[in-house]
Amino acid sequence: MKAEARLLIFLGVFIGIMGIVYGIWSKEWGGTAMLIGTGILGVFPGLYYRWWSKRIGYRPEDRDATMEEGAGRIDTFPGSSIWPFTLGMGCWFLVLSLVFGTWFAVVGIPVVMFALAGGTAESRRGGDPAGH
Repeated sequence: MKAEARLLIFLGVFIGIMGIVYGIWSKEWGGTAMLIGTGILGVFPGLYYRWWSKRIGYRPEDRDATMEEGAGRIDTFPGSSIWPFTLGMGCWFLVLSLVFGTWFAVVGIPVVMFALAGGTAESRRGGDPAGH
């Protein structure tokens, strides 16, 4: 994770510095805020990856390792689920409520809550509800 952390921190700092230079040079604050925000969005995950790399140590990918060192059980991957789509639709309704009126939030909030509860229940149960 060290390589990923370094890359993200470097990109975040670079874009943040470019945002400051852009703001001083152009006096245009919308683009400056977006560039600095983009820099922050690069630095935060980079710092998180760096924290994890210090906590768990080196992975085989972080050093010159053989293929045998990385072999073994990786982990399980989630199956197909309807809950990410449902959550996206609920968030879409919430965004529509910002544009067309707050009455869309009456539909969006329950859909988001339903999707969060369903996704949490499915992840704790360990599988899709049909039992495939």
